[in-house]
Parts: sequence; C-alpha cells; structure tokens
Amino acid sequence: MANTQDLRRRIKSIRNTAQITKAMQMVAASKMRKAQLHALAGRPYAGLMNRVLVSLQQRTDAALHPLLQVREVKRELVIAISTDKGLAGALNTNLLRELANFDADKTTYVVLGRKARQFLARSRREIVADFELKDAPAFVETKVVAQFVTERFLSGEVDRVSVLFSHFVNTINQKPTVRTLLPITNFEVAQADGAAATTDGKDPMTGYIFEPNPEAVLDVMLPYYLQYQLFQMILDARASEHSARMVAMKNATDNAKQFIKDLTLEYNKVRQASITTELLEISTAQMALGS
Repeated sequence: MANTQDLRRRIKSIRNTAQITKAMQMVAASKMRKAQLHALAGRPYAGLMNRVLVSLQQRTDAALHPLLQVREVKRELVIAISTDKGLAGALNTNLLRELANFDADKTTYVVLGRKARQFLARSRREIVADFELKDAPAFVETKVVAQFVTERFLSGEVDRVSVLFSHFVNTINQKPTVRTLLPITNFEVAQADGAAATTDGKDPMTGYIFEPNPEAVLDVMLPYYLQYQLFQMILDARASEHSARMVAMKNATDNAKQFIKDLTLEYNKVRQASITTELLEISTAQMALGS
C-alpha cells in the first residue's frame, strides 16, 4: 500500500494535469465556435454562386469545359486535410484509416496537416505538395492549393482530384469524408440548414444577362467555385478538430477529477489507519508503563 507522501504527490500531479486539460478544453471550445461562425458566414455567398452557376450551365454547353470533363481514372490526386497537433481523440486515427484505403500505386497526395504528412511518409506514399495553413486560414491561403490541383488536372497528370477531410456533424461526431473536387459534376452547395440547394430544373437567374457572354463568365466562375469548395472543407475540418479536442480534453478533465477523488479516499484511509496505529501504540505503551 502506498504511503501518504506518495499519495499526496500523485494527487498534486493529477490536479496540475486537470488544470492543463481544462484550459485546453476552453481554448478548443472558443476556436470551435469561431470556426463554425466562419463556415456559416459564407452560406449566403455560396447560395448565390450556386444559382449563377446553375444558370450558366443551362445557357452553355457545360460539357465542353475542361473542368467538367469526366475521364477514366488512371491517376488520382488526394488532398489530405489533417491536424497539426494531437490530443483530439480518434479524429486523426479515423482519418488516416480512410487515407490508407487509397491505392498507393495510382494515387498521389497533397498534404495539409502534419499528422497526414507523417503517416504518408511512414507508408512511403508519393507526396507532390505540402502546404502549411494557419489555425484559422484565410481564403487567400487556400486559393493557392486549389490553383495547384487545378493545374495538375488540366495538364492531364491526374484524372480526378479528391479531398479527404473530417466532416463536422456535431460537437461529438466528426466523420471522415471523401469528396470529389475535380471534375465538377454538379453545383450543389449546402445551405445553412444542411440541405442542398435545388432549382427544380428552372433558370434561377431569369431576367439577368451575362456579359460579355455566358461562356466567358463560366470560365471565370468555375475556378472560384473550386476555391470556395476547398475553403469550406478546410473550415469544416478545423471545426471538427477543435470540437474533437474539446471533447477529448473534457473527458480527460473528468477522468482526472474522478481519479483525484479515488486517490483522496485512499489517502484518507491510509492516514486514518496510520493515526489508529499510532493511538494503539500510545495506549499499549501507557498500559505497559502502568503495569
């Protein structure tokens, strides 16, 4: 049985750990709220952009545009969006499990996040680019990534570009998700309530005239559409990261508090046993002297 000094040392150590995990929980909660607000702030723009693209698709022969052409997939490029830090529960484990399912012989990777980079390096997979983003990335930063993969697709080096990221479902549920970025197959953009934008086959921009012509506007709009999609996925991944870390740190704090209670109870028992032993020794000594 541990003595009181060892128990006091363990209680103090766990209490210090609980203070750290509590602070990390609060920081992650604050960052999660900011990431969610950033993702929601772009919904009105997404809805309007979706309407414009659907209208352009109906007014042009969209199948002729190189970003919309579906080819046989002989080579695929995967954008892997992971976290830079750990302590986020099973978030990275689930993501890397999905990453391992891609055919290593037919797939190259663009990495956003240290955990994915380390996994791909260990598994000896081909990384063609590694981008570092801030904790709260700006649209300008993600634009470079979208331009890089678009050039690879247009040059014919790859036939499909996919994105693997952690989709934010709710605070306690984040799902690893794979979405096709290129070629573009539809213009559905999620709305604020999570539903997809629909047009029922009608031109959503009736009465509007595109200058100089719909084809020229489509050429300009499609790259922006890709950049926005990737930006939203990165924001989604950041919200997933912070929520997973918040939940993990909350569980760690709760476990530490429970551990402190158990150790305090054990400490009191040991201390009481020690006091009882000392009293018995004093009583025995007095009885021996009295006799």
